[in-house]
Amino acid sequence: MELFELTIEEKMDEVFAISLVENPAIESDFIYFGKEEIQFAKVDTEQRMLIGPVLIPDKRILRVDGEGKPYQVYLSKDTIKQVAQNYLMKKYTDKATLEHDKTIKGVHLVESWIKEGRLDKSNSYGLTGLPEGTWMGMFKITDDRLWNDYIKTGIVKGFSIEGLFSHKLIHASKSYLLKEVKDLTESEAKDLLNSIHALLMPETELAESYADYPDGVKGNAKRALEYANENGWGSCGTPVGKQRANQLAGGEAISVDTIKRMYSFLSRHEGDLISSTGYGDGCGKLMYDAWGGKAALGWSRNKLRELGLLNESEGNPSIPNSSYPGQKASGSISPALLD
Repeated sequence: MELFELTIEEKMDEVFAISLVENPAIESDFIYFGKEEIQFAKVDTEQRMLIGPVLIPDKRILRVDGEGKPYQVYLSKDTIKQVAQNYLMKKYTDKATLEHDKTIKGVHLVESWIKEGRLDKSNSYGLTGLPEGTWMGMFKITDDRLWNDYIKTGIVKGFSIEGLFSHKLIHASKSYLLKEVKDLTESEAKDLLNSIHALLMPETELAESYADYPDGVKGNAKRALEYANENGWGSCGTPVGKQRANQLAGGEAISVDTIKRMYSFLSRHEGDLISSTGYGDGCGKLMYDAWGGKAALGWSRNKLRELGLLNESEGNPSIPNSSYPGQKASGSISPALLD
């Protein structure tokens, strides 16, 4: 099973909301503070506070791509710390959704910290056993219905993040790193040499990239982002698709591999535009434009022809399907969530 490390890059909008869900991917539920007697004007009150882990470092999360192939993702301590800091700096403390679907109000992040040491205060809340580097969050709930109908009833049990991440493929086995050179198999020796070669080569030599796509590509991506910023992505889009929209709208250079995925996606999903003619009609039109729309289909086709990477036979252009997680062979796009 392939393993991907989730990372963040500059100009990317990492975690942009925290969702209350029934089945958190990190497999750790939150706890809530129930009724506690507080000596204030002789009135019993309810604090309505939630506390729990938002992200756990090195926790492997099982995902399944659009073709039914399972893979795993995880985040490192350093990435989690950076995400937590950026979340506060960007003032996202009131952004929340319910089951990654509906934007909700009345959820406020009032405390945020990274667990450090055995005496971390998370232990005092009964949240023992969490590793160092875990992002902990305490939330104040001010919405009556959310508290009474969803949290106290146990319909939602934990936190889940919504955001954009880069996927860095980690080889399933790096056992050769523990071997003597003379004991390496041929495939292990080749893998090791490739890794060393990649480290020594300048970044510009590792992969060519292009930013000569037309303004129509940028415009389509910008319109998709503007709609999503006002109305949310809903259940549409993968982390890849949303990241792509930001890249294209900003006019950033994209790699040849990305151009291949662009052409593959836009070719396969062109039929979605028949049933989805506007951003409010399902996910088809929204995510098609997020990838640059019809302007990007024409540009990617021409660019791959120019590079000699497009195989055309009997009038049916095709390129090898990408194995990048999150893409689907047909239909709508799977959610860009760590649910």
